[in-house]
Amino acid sequence: MYRPNVLKQRLLAGEAAYGCWVAGGTPTECEVLGHVGFDFILADFEHGIGDTRDIVDSLRALETTPSPAMVRVGWNDHVLLKRVLDGGVQSVMIPSVDTVEAAEQAIRACYYPPAGIRGYAASIVRASTYGMEPDYIHKANDNMLIAIQLESVTAIENAAGIAALEGADIVFIGINDLAGNMGLLGQTEHPEVQALARQAEKAILDAGKVLGTVPNGGASVNDLLDRGYRFIVGPHNIALLRDAAARALGEYQSLKQARERGEKPSVEMKGKSY
Repeated sequence: MYRPNVLKQRLLAGEAAYGCWVAGGTPTECEVLGHVGFDFILADFEHGIGDTRDIVDSLRALETTPSPAMVRVGWNDHVLLKRVLDGGVQSVMIPSVDTVEAAEQAIRACYYPPAGIRGYAASIVRASTYGMEPDYIHKANDNMLIAIQLESVTAIENAAGIAALEGADIVFIGINDLAGNMGLLGQTEHPEVQALARQAEKAILDAGKVLGTVPNGGASVNDLLDRGYRFIVGPHNIALLRDAAARALGEYQSLKQARERGEKPSVEMKGKSY
């Protein structure tokens, strides 16, 4: 359903935004985490399961919460982008954009003519509240927020040109895949990886665009804020669930072992289960 893009408004106002990843195909977890109060929820349909219908379900869930949605699509494909935008996505992340030409194609896919090539079905799609939002085609272009992901050495080399494009609102350094592309997978703290990240940071900030990434082995959230990042995607719903479950089980195991030894447990588990 149409509504003003508050995430874009906040970023244009110079604010920093801190969000949470949610794996595709889990709208209930989108809803739960959206009510926690993150600045945005990034529903990830590059990794995880889910299709266009699941994207719409995630949007419906998030529209009940204070947290706006961003959706990461699986690929830079104008047909896919057309479908998810018709479904109501206003903020989109596009992965693995290596060149200025690829970035131009991604941006044009998201805009109605004359700014782009988005196909027209505005009178019937969910994004326009099924044709009930007045002047939707112009509002859609005004509200569009695009995050372009740089995830390779080639992309970093083209960072200045990509960041210079109108419509590349957020330029997002995918530092984990960048490290992998350099032959250093899992080593985001490696000096060579961090040096390339800083090279891209300068180009993006010099272009006046919003700089985005994830906290990593080479930079904490505080470090990223100091370096000029204003779009940071922090925890992931799967990691939050995994770590909370492991912690709860660990507390129980410690309690059980202490009881078996006849000792006073060092962990006091709460009586309330939910």
